[in-house]
Amino acid sequence: MKKIIVIALIIILAVSTVFTSCESVKNTNKTQRGAALGAIAGAVLGGVIGNNVKGMNTEMGAVLGGVVGGVAGGVIGNKMDKQAREIETALPGAQVERIGEGIRLVLGENAVRFDTNKSTLTAAAKANLDKLVPVFKSYADTDMIIYGYTDITGKADFNLKLSEQRAITVEKYLESKGLNMSRFKMVGMGIADPIATNDTPEGRSQNRRVEFAITANEKMIEDAKKEGN
Repeated sequence: MKKIIVIALIIILAVSTVFTSCESVKNTNKTQRGAALGAIAGAVLGGVIGNNVKGMNTEMGAVLGGVVGGVAGGVIGNKMDKQAREIETALPGAQVERIGEGIRLVLGENAVRFDTNKSTLTAAAKANLDKLVPVFKSYADTDMIIYGYTDITGKADFNLKLSEQRAITVEKYLESKGLNMSRFKMVGMGIADPIATNDTPEGRSQNRRVEFAITANEKMIEDAKKEGN
């Protein structure tokens, strides 16, 4: 992971050198240049991360690769470290990865299992989501994108809709437990980005999953900047 980030930072540095040398850019203020370079950094770093972490889609990589940076980024990172530890404690069966200034949370068959061609939650899945609710409530200043996935059983267009429905089903359940719907965005990924082989029943079961990209919302970012100052 460190090697990936170093490569990304080299690319970002090269881009920023060209970017800041343009005549039109020289006429902008520091805030405008900083915002633009931040967007470039996030896109470059996210793209590299997304293409090098197993099963992670490029969009999630870009989301988690978004960089606030500086002292504020460190403040956010510390909060994400704490939240990641609490998620691991609450639900040991989940796969939790700290990436950039966010968290990747994979809820596979050990946490939220889906039957083939189904988007309904099992009793065990609901019980596991219940364990995450107190953690999510404790970090109200985070946003979450839920990505739904399927195995390769069935037609691609059906699986795309099914994967979105799985993401929506999880969001609706969390909403029913008191979480604010405005914190969530749901995305169907269909058969993309398998984390296991689709050649066996066990592998296909692992691929029927949902993943979360957990990031700081605007309030957390602004609070982190104030704390940093």
